[in-house]
Amino acid sequence: MAVAGQEFCINLHTGLVEQARQSDCTHYDDREGSEIDLLVIHNISLPPKQFGGPYIDQLFAGRLNPQEHEFFKEIAGIRVSSHLLIRRDGGLVQYVPLHKRAWHAGLSSFQGRDKCNDFSIGIELEGADDIPYEPQQYEVLAKLTRLIMSAYPAITKERITGHSDIAPGRKTDPGPAFDWDYFRKTLAGKPR
Repeated sequence: MAVAGQEFCINLHTGLVEQARQSDCTHYDDREGSEIDLLVIHNISLPPKQFGGPYIDQLFAGRLNPQEHEFFKEIAGIRVSSHLLIRRDGGLVQYVPLHKRAWHAGLSSFQGRDKCNDFSIGIELEGADDIPYEPQQYEVLAKLTRLIMSAYPAITKERITGHSDIAPGRKTDPGPAFDWDYFRKTLAGKPR
């Protein structure tokens, strides 16, 4: 069975967004029966504040070469992933099937429930805390969020949060540059 909406379609059997570029990822596992009821928005750039290139794909696949950049030595060997990435140009990449557990939240808690990876979907925006996101990223994020909410109805607009909200003091993304008001209006179909 598939859930379709606007330009995207989720195959509920495979957990794949059919229009996304699929990228290899080894950093995920099976969920342990928790209902998917949270959407977490993140940001990522590798190297920090630099966009484009193959490094995010390499990180999530466990193939990031620590010799290619000084910062990569600091994160060598970490095992992280996300379900989806929205590039600066609005391109969509999927690393982990939605019904699997991606390793995006780390030590986290939402409304008294720990281990948010168990019950959440993680979406990365290619960006940095203090660099404005691109309009096409908000557009793709809104379309994708509406589709995810349709496929996983326990995710309501009150259950969409930032990484900083579930890991305060440890994480800051998506950062002050993320315009929550604009995102919510775009999600509701009423952009500025």
